[in-house]
Amino acid sequence: MRETLDFDEFYAGTRQVLVAQVFAMVGDLGEAEDAVAEAFARAWQRWRKVHLYADPAAWVRTVAYRIAVSSWRRARNRATAHRRAGPPESAFDPQTLMLVEALRQLTPDQRRAIVLHHLVGLSVAEIAAETGSSASAVKQWLSRGRRSLANALGDDLTEVDSHA
Repeated sequence: MRETLDFDEFYAGTRQVLVAQVFAMVGDLGEAEDAVAEAFARAWQRWRKVHLYADPAAWVRTVAYRIAVSSWRRARNRATAHRRAGPPESAFDPQTLMLVEALRQLTPDQRRAIVLHHLVGLSVAEIAAETGSSASAVKQWLSRGRRSLANALGDDLTEVDSHA
């Protein structure tokens, strides 16, 4: 019974922030919510093992990201239809939406590194471990991603950066 309570507390304490992080990485709120929900379902099935990890939230975030990427590969037409219809009503403020739109212009690796470093607060080494990449690759993604964001956001970069 204690395991169930631990999972319930973990879910309640991390769901919202993980949805926001995955949303920033994938650029689609619906995809992020679906992927995080599926990742939590998988975490629940493996909770005896997952709760022993140093950072169970990192496990859920990684699984959610992978689910979202797989979903993109299977549902490109659905994403195109969503883009044509325009952005859905959102609880996110305009600066957050502007940042996510700018993040969409980055490569997936750059976007993921930027979100994990600047929004989640992970170090380069932690990002390398979570993504299975080298520290130098992560540094390159961060550097190129920051430059692309600066170009995409222009004068709005400082306002969005302080908001994030």
